[in-house]
Amino acid sequence: MTEPRDHPFVTAVKPLVDAMGGELMDPAQAQPDDVVLSWEGQDLLAVRLPQLSDSLDHILAALERRHGVPLSQLDRKSKQDVVRILEARGAFSVRHGVETVAGALGVSRFTVYNYLNRDSGPKGTGKSSQE
Repeated sequence: MTEPRDHPFVTAVKPLVDAMGGELMDPAQAQPDDVVLSWEGQDLLAVRLPQLSDSLDHILAALERRHGVPLSQLDRKSKQDVVRILEARGAFSVRHGVETVAGALGVSRFTVYNYLNRDSGPKGTGKSSQE
């Protein structure tokens, strides 16, 4: 029989777990908050999900890798795009999320709030100013 780590199911879910910042482990080591995944009725692996604050750090690191430079070195438009992505992923629901993002972008909290407010304005509502 194949080792659980070599199982095709494990190979399939590993990129997703890595992208979330989770940790794969033996199901026997699972704690109550871990997610145990089964294959054909057998517990194959467990996934330990990261804490929300760790998730934000993981998302910021992934965005930095995607851009190829520290986020603080991005131009203004790129920083606005990053804030939009982070908002869509729930980054600002995490305690101190705005402060964490501001630090990573090398801007003030006020600037992050301005980027957020810029996206929630009348632009994109589908209505023209003459309606």
